[in-house]
Amino acid sequence: MLKLPPYLSLVCVLVGILWLVLLPLDNYSRRTYISENALLPGQVHTYFGGSEQNIFRAYRKELDSLAGKSNHEINNHLELVLGAAGIKVGRQNYTYFSAGERYGGENIYGILQAPRGDATEAIVLVAGWTGVNGLFNANGVALALTLARYFKRWSLWSKDIIILLPPDSRAGTQAWVDAYHDSHKPSSVASLPLKSGALQGAIAIDYTLNQRFEGVHIIYDGTNGQLPNLDLINSVVNIAGGQMGMHTAIQGMQHHDDSYRDRLTTMLRGMLKQGLGICAGPHSSFIPYHVDAVTLQPYGEGWHDEMAMGRVIEGTFRSLNNLLEHLHQSFFFYLLMQRDRFVSIGTYLPSAMLLAANFTIMAIFLWVKSGQPAKAVQIGSAASPEQFKEEESKRNQPPRVQQSITPSERDLSIPLGIVAGCHAASIVPLFVFNTVSAKVLPTSFAIFTCFSALLPSIISYFLPASFKHGAQLFLLTKSLSLLVLGMALATLATLNFSLAFLVGVIASPLTFIQPCKTILSKYCVAGLLSTVAPPVVVSSAAYVAGLTVAEFLQEASFGWNVWAMYTPIVIWCIWWPAWLVAMINLLGATSV
Repeated sequence: MLKLPPYLSLVCVLVGILWLVLLPLDNYSRRTYISENALLPGQVHTYFGGSEQNIFRAYRKELDSLAGKSNHEINNHLELVLGAAGIKVGRQNYTYFSAGERYGGENIYGILQAPRGDATEAIVLVAGWTGVNGLFNANGVALALTLARYFKRWSLWSKDIIILLPPDSRAGTQAWVDAYHDSHKPSSVASLPLKSGALQGAIAIDYTLNQRFEGVHIIYDGTNGQLPNLDLINSVVNIAGGQMGMHTAIQGMQHHDDSYRDRLTTMLRGMLKQGLGICAGPHSSFIPYHVDAVTLQPYGEGWHDEMAMGRVIEGTFRSLNNLLEHLHQSFFFYLLMQRDRFVSIGTYLPSAMLLAANFTIMAIFLWVKSGQPAKAVQIGSAASPEQFKEEESKRNQPPRVQQSITPSERDLSIPLGIVAGCHAASIVPLFVFNTVSAKVLPTSFAIFTCFSALLPSIISYFLPASFKHGAQLFLLTKSLSLLVLGMALATLATLNFSLAFLVGVIASPLTFIQPCKTILSKYCVAGLLSTVAPPVVVSSAAYVAGLTVAEFLQEASFGWNVWAMYTPIVIWCIWWPAWLVAMINLLGATSV
């Protein structure tokens, strides 16, 4: 039975990857549907249009005249506009520091009190002054102001409507949401002078196009891979596609032909964004507080105008206004492979769990093997003819003559010290990459990459001779390291499936590392293992994303300091120590 676990681990890895690749097929995925019947998406007639277009153009002309002015001057004008519409206005200052850079500004927002409500629930409409791509979101802000004036005239609202106009789509929204839920740091983020009830949903407008558009891109990824309730996405798709005759797209797949390839591409794009854990839009800041939110971004060149976009938002707000309780019936864990096709957590979770089980199975196998007698523990060594004859003679002896085999004692001091030391050393990259300034980041990363490459050789050189010549210590060190990695990924898979799956696939070679007999083979395997080192993978990811390593790390630092993104913890405190232990084992165990 001791020969079976390594092959079982390999089967877990292969089946886990194959499981994910099969998900886009019709037999494993299903069509989306509305679970919350109270939403009734697309069942009401929208009235936004007509004379509202003249108001939109007037607002757009005013905003164009404000372009280039300071944040304070812009908010002074917006305060007058919202006040003239009969909306209560509040302002909030915030300042964040990340990678030596300052991210500050002033948010302005207005609360439209519901004529038929008691201020216990609210819906948020967000339009940042700058969009997701950093461009001037003139149409988005103008449309938000027009909708605010339009909504004020209706008496059907049972929930308050909050119009939020942050200076940017990254830090401003996060500061406002944190302060709304009293989770902010008073030293950097000011409290809100005005509040409403519990937030039931949020829609963000990212309308930077200056032309008629073809469809709406629905951005739904949240911080740390969290997702909004699927009913919200389905409602927007139903309203835009079914009622307005407007194309909808997800994950940048603007022309999806429903083929297996497009389904798989859409799913992998979503997994990559969820795995990185960054904010995909201003809506992402709401999702950690269990506020379902999406960002709507027009794309392409077509015949739809800003009035059509306004009617989509009006229809969505009318649906959210119908809710008697928070969205809860549909899915919060899912993988979308088309706007109307998905897989739920019960279908895709086994793939990540199989990858995590691969590490756990091998850890248990190595632990059992480390307790066997010394001869049975030897790895990769063949028995001599004399030893073979001796074993055969022992087997042929009567049972009363055979010698009893006693398990060997495990010495855990050195293996525990190595694993604990590697995990303690992971604090260094976590601290450095999230605190140093952007100017020092390239140098710091280069130094750490060299340090990470040399550290296994240095540690293995100073290890005691008992480790270098003891198979048991090798087995115990590898067992403890894989056990920590397996447990961490199994836990992470229930929170951020995509991140757990990606790390599990890249780290899977660590399971099969064995000591090498010759120096040449040892360093060849070490070179191959270095290709999956975290610094190498981070550099490759930055290259694929079209960014420099400094820009990539600066974005990660911003996510850590502003969005509370935990991806750096997974990379530097879970994955990197496991890789480091594997390299130490490979270079240190010379004659096992």
